[in-house]
Amino acid sequence: MRNYPTGVTIVTALDKDDQPIGLTANSFASVSLDPLLVLWSIDHKVSTFNEFAKADKFAIHILTGEQTDLCKLFSSKNKDRFANCNWSLSENSLPIIANTCSVLQCRTFNKIEAGDHLILIGEVFAVDHSNQEPMLYIKRNFGQIPNEFYL
Repeated sequence: MRNYPTGVTIVTALDKDDQPIGLTANSFASVSLDPLLVLWSIDHKVSTFNEFAKADKFAIHILTGEQTDLCKLFSSKNKDRFANCNWSLSENSLPIIANTCSVLQCRTFNKIEAGDHLILIGEVFAVDHSNQEPMLYIKRNFGQIPNEFYL
């Protein structure tokens, strides 16, 4: 699967104690336009699996090509990820990371068990978008989309 290029996201939510949780995910995809549905998947072995599986809402942040530090931070074993980034709580009580390409705030619409992952489908209820270029991930490398792509 590493040969298939994808974007890179960080998914965030609040745990049962209203503490922010988040992780890097490249399993993001569009599902439906009406209603507006998106999905991402989480491995059962992830330390925050139970919290995300029980969450009634989550935010998906599409990273910009310059946010490699955030990508690494939220894919690391660092337990205090939010202490090392600029974030705030949205009016919808979701942790929102500043200056990402886009943020989709979602209600959990459905959950589907699939092998060693849980697929989480979210109904998008709020979108914030900037004109920044998204991050690209392929063959375990990530960064900006090359300028040659736009020729």
